[in-house]
Amino acid sequence: MNDGASRHKIQPRYTVSALTVATLMPRNIAVLVTASLVFFTAASVRAESPLQSSALVSTSVEAALPLADKVVVKKGERKLYLMNNGAPLRTFKIALGLRPEGHKQFEGDFRTPEGSYRLTRRNPNSEYFLSIQVDYPNAQDVKRARSQGLRPGGAIMIHGQPNTPKKSRDYYANVDWTEGCIAVSNSDMVEIWLMTPPDTPIEILP
Repeated sequence: MNDGASRHKIQPRYTVSALTVATLMPRNIAVLVTASLVFFTAASVRAESPLQSSALVSTSVEAALPLADKVVVKKGERKLYLMNNGAPLRTFKIALGLRPEGHKQFEGDFRTPEGSYRLTRRNPNSEYFLSIQVDYPNAQDVKRARSQGLRPGGAIMIHGQPNTPKKSRDYYANVDWTEGCIAVSNSDMVEIWLMTPPDTPIEILP
């Protein structure tokens, strides 16, 4: 198993209603999003072709929402920050891998990576509510794992809550429960989805 890769498999084609996601958003943003439908096509979701920001939201929504130029995760604080010009736009509470301390070393260690990466593919049809992939592993991660005779793992995502929860809401809100991904509430995930352009850099700190 590749750290939940099957759970985050990119679908060949899908259609997402902005009205659906708007029910999970803050009211001031939801009013704007309900004005349009968001359509994704097979060409825009291929692994080698990141989604264009114009495919995600309507012009009116893009104008109303500031876009982040960087994402910062502080694992020790259990916080994710959407940044612009060095200032935080939004701050979100997060849950990490079951073994949150330290950098991810190999597949199946339940750790969340640390370092500088980028946000790449997006998937609204995984087993979790929306997901955006972090491009772990990089060349250094691969080299480190292989030096131990191991695989580095992958499919590290920022995602919302499970579509079919197996635990209580309090558990997911207060415990580190992922296989190495970064989890947020569903309403927070919608804002992250809308406010991060393709290829946004992400820095994950201890």
